[in-house]
Amino acid sequence: MSHNYSPSRRNFLQTSSLAAASVFVPAVLSPVFGQNISERKFTLCINPGNIGVKANQKELLQMAIQHGYQSMSPMPDQLMAFSETEMKDFLGQMKAKGISWDSTNITVDFRKDEKTFKEGLSQLPEYAKILEKAGATRMNTWISNAHSDLTYSANFKQHADRLRACAKVLGYHGIRLGLEYVGPKSSMLRRKYPFMRTMAEARELIAAIGEPNVGLVLDSFHWYCAEDTAEDILALDKSDIITCDINDARADLSREAQIDGTRELPCATGVIDLKAFLGALVQIGYDGPVRSEPFNQPLRDMDDQEALKVNYQAMSKAFALVD
Repeated sequence: MSHNYSPSRRNFLQTSSLAAASVFVPAVLSPVFGQNISERKFTLCINPGNIGVKANQKELLQMAIQHGYQSMSPMPDQLMAFSETEMKDFLGQMKAKGISWDSTNITVDFRKDEKTFKEGLSQLPEYAKILEKAGATRMNTWISNAHSDLTYSANFKQHADRLRACAKVLGYHGIRLGLEYVGPKSSMLRRKYPFMRTMAEARELIAAIGEPNVGLVLDSFHWYCAEDTAEDILALDKSDIITCDINDARADLSREAQIDGTRELPCATGVIDLKAFLGALVQIGYDGPVRSEPFNQPLRDMDDQEALKVNYQAMSKAFALVD
């Protein structure tokens, strides 16, 4: 069965809308920035839930090896079920094949009432411990860009307070927390009170949280919809980025009309300037995972092996822009 460990944005959208495997390549002249860019170090990652692939943790490792992926999602509930021998053997296979860990979705539902939040927070150490044991060092979540009841300032305070508490737990176990801003204006307009939808606002939230292990999840779709630029990425340190998603936007919609739940595979339409996006990541030396997140129904309708192949080809095409 498929495993996604967040209150999934896919489900949310459906109900609310409509470095062990670093890759080194020669430096190249960047037409975007007009100077030599350094070697690409980020990894081509597989997150099965993002592309509709069903796999358990052991199956996912074999899929990564078979199709050439360099990093993959950890599944903490399954890792908990591993015996000591299974864990040792599994991590040995990863090391032997050069497969590193991606991030996994945080297990705390911080968006609902206080009781729900505290229950999730009380269980977070258990998940953090197993990730630490497996050598996985990243968790992530997304920030809704509107709220039905909370004003911007009240929502900001709640996010800062709750995510700070999560970050403290994760930091104790050497885990970094990534926050993904949601760029489309179409999402923001669905509720009464708009909230953050740009990189600058996300960085303000991270600053208010004030924990050193909190950073960004960069997503090319949200970056595009928010009208963020390559210069915004160049202003970051590589340590500011926890994980990264790439995808393309629909060609039949304007930037303002893009819908979060329907996107395209990387380089499918050319609407998003992935050369600028990825080129900036190369320049700052980002060395973490990069995965696709197309929310694309034709891809989901494929059988798993075909989806893995098509996704890999699309990501490889995008990576070739900066190779």
